[in-house]
Amino acid sequence: MIYLQLFLAFLQIGVFSFGGGYAAMPLIQSQVVANHAWISLSDFTDLVTIAEMTPGPIAVNAATFVGSQVAGIPGALAATSGVVLPSCLFVTVLAWLYKKYRSLTLMQGILQSLRPAVVATIFSAGLSILLPTLFADGTISFLAGNFQIRAALLFFGALVCLRVWKLNPILVMAGCGCLELLFQLLC
Repeated sequence: MIYLQLFLAFLQIGVFSFGGGYAAMPLIQSQVVANHAWISLSDFTDLVTIAEMTPGPIAVNAATFVGSQVAGIPGALAATSGVVLPSCLFVTVLAWLYKKYRSLTLMQGILQSLRPAVVATIFSAGLSILLPTLFADGTISFLAGNFQIRAALLFFGALVCLRVWKLNPILVMAGCGCLELLFQLLC
């Protein structure tokens, strides 16, 4: 039964996660943290970090991680199959449709109208990762004393390194990890 639940939960994520892995993060959080309570919000933040650091699509990595945490290797296979199946079917159908109708203005209009929704979904995913990182309990309250100053400094430092100095994202992630490790060792 758990394998079917994993498959169906990640099938829903695969069906509705237009815009890539970052767009899928709010859907994954909703399914695995809120709906099924397979992992905690803290574990979800770790899941995002692991899924970004490992090679491959983020949604597939997340599905494999959650599936293995919940039901071992068979669970990982069920969850990964669920998240991949819709993409395989959609891409096949869309490639055929695009090839056949790419010159139509209606097709161009449809693609243009999807862009704002994808941007909004990615922005939502970013917030769902950023807020629990900057605020200990995930709620915005500077007065409650839950603001994580070190996390904020690392975030803004990484943002400057990526946007202003155009550093390699892998180097920025490694640098932030080293800074946190150094802080942990010194304090």
